[in-house]
Amino acid sequence: MIEVGEYKVKEGLYYTKEHEWAQVLDDGTVLVGISDYAQKELGDVAYVELPEVGKEVSQGDVLCEIESVKAVSEVYAPVSGEIVEVNGELEDSPEKINEDPYGAWIAKIKPSNLEEDLKNLMTAEQYAEYLKSL
Repeated sequence: MIEVGEYKVKEGLYYTKEHEWAQVLDDGTVLVGISDYAQKELGDVAYVELPEVGKEVSQGDVLCEIESVKAVSEVYAPVSGEIVEVNGELEDSPEKINEDPYGAWIAKIKPSNLEEDLKNLMTAEQYAEYLKSL
């Protein structure tokens, strides 16, 4: 874990400038969630509108919305592909995102253009540097 002030950045993941993380799994699918920075900025998460399984997304498309006590925020797809699974636990327990932002994934995507998409994402080290500039 890299610590940037009060924020934790999990190593081995890819990050977007909008504070999503992407974890490439052994089977080639990609788990998506939001970073520690994002969940702290949101405050207490009250509701997660999960994306639809089977939906095709392009990198940068809106994946879903997260509602907190402060605001409604959009979550963007870090990679292009088909949503093959969503984390149903978040429907009943959206606070899991606050408790463990790197464990509470939102969706699993079967990527269509992974190698190209990864070039547009930051490593944990790059993301930590990016956080320092905010």
